[in-house]
Amino acid sequence: MNIQLFLIQVAAAVAGSTLTLLLGYVLIKDKWPAAPKPAAEKEALPNDRKEERLQLLTLRLQAHERLILFIERINPSNLFVRLHQQGISVVELQSLILNEVKAEYQHNVAQQLYVSATIWDVVRKLKEDTLAMVNNGVRALPAEAEGIDLSKKVLQHMAGLQENPYELTLNLIKKDIHQLF
Repeated sequence: MNIQLFLIQVAAAVAGSTLTLLLGYVLIKDKWPAAPKPAAEKEALPNDRKEERLQLLTLRLQAHERLILFIERINPSNLFVRLHQQGISVVELQSLILNEVKAEYQHNVAQQLYVSATIWDVVRKLKEDTLAMVNNGVRALPAEAEGIDLSKKVLQHMAGLQENPYELTLNLIKKDIHQLF
């Protein structure tokens, strides 16, 4: 019987020691210095970072490209040519333009993730100014005016500006692209 009691006490001591060691490991494992990584794994990290940077650069360039297309599409000289229909009323053309500009903007709204806040603010303001310019052109025309009259009114307004806001915005985006490199 003494042997049996002795074995039970030894088993209890071993189990207690094992639990104590396990608990100690769990408590200090985060403070323990990590083992050095193999050389191949160390080399993979910089390459992974380069690949991530390349992917981000690609996304940023694509965002700039899409914003350039957006600006070209909402530029009145392109917008009126694309949307004008023979005999369309000023109100119908206004509606087409407003819907087109808003749809183009919504289609590109996610691009703000990949461009600077300054670029996005300028693009957003250009969109708002385009809508205001069209609405102001409609207000300045008689109710029976045709779409061609709106085209002329807005394009005359654009010709009277000292600097073309669409060209300025395009130049700002191009400058931002060159800063990426």
